[in-house]
Amino acid sequence: MGLMDGKKGIIFGVSNQKGIANAIAEQLFAQGADIAFTYANSTMESRVRPIAESMNSKLILECDVTNEERVEQVFEECAKVYGKLDFIIHAVAFANREDLQGNFSDISKTGWDLALGVSAYSLIPMAKYGKPILNEGASITALTYLGSVKAVANYNMMGVAKAALESSVRYLALEMGEIGIRVNALSAGPVRTLAAKGIGGFDVMLKVAAKKAPLKRNVTLEEVGKSGLYLVSDLSSGVTGEVHYVDCGQNTVAMCKAEAILAD
Repeated sequence: MGLMDGKKGIIFGVSNQKGIANAIAEQLFAQGADIAFTYANSTMESRVRPIAESMNSKLILECDVTNEERVEQVFEECAKVYGKLDFIIHAVAFANREDLQGNFSDISKTGWDLALGVSAYSLIPMAKYGKPILNEGASITALTYLGSVKAVANYNMMGVAKAALESSVRYLALEMGEIGIRVNALSAGPVRTLAAKGIGGFDVMLKVAAKKAPLKRNVTLEEVGKSGLYLVSDLSSGVTGEVHYVDCGQNTVAMCKAEAILAD
């Protein structure tokens, strides 16, 4: 018997095999979950469809999360195919490259609105339209990062977006808790993904994070996937409104031994 046998849900944001969303999907599927997938556009479909098909997905849908009508339609399709759902995973984020580097004060209003809309606000319509078809005990999980609460070089606009996302998680947890639905965020440490390539100086970030973390290493995609499984499954039935860190303890350390950093 798998931990997720009989459980059905949807993941927004799987984009390739070397991403956090896919790592979570793999763990869920291995434990028996039935997963629906979305892709942002026709270009992304060629990446997402093979992943979804490898997990025997019954539903693979195009969804631009900035189009609320389309988000609503996706959940209508889920209702037709699955009836009720047990989990929703929000793994969608975007900011213009120029808003991830340089001076924070140079971020444009257009870039601000885009990043907040795609990366944070999109969780709200997912919760709104998913709510009627979520089973009691269901889970909504969003992906975040430490840059939401600490200033991280070359993260800039995305840090603000993740802060808004985490705050939204808490308010949605308060609302959804009344009907037995949990809402949490998963904050992974730096890990090599295709998305991480958009962050300037990421290789240096990996080295510093490993030196700073109590476990003296970086987290793996498999470990992040397992933490996602925990938040989605009944193992975390008493957990909601939380930001769960899986970063080898990096978030708990303000300053490590100087010689550890200076050694390289």
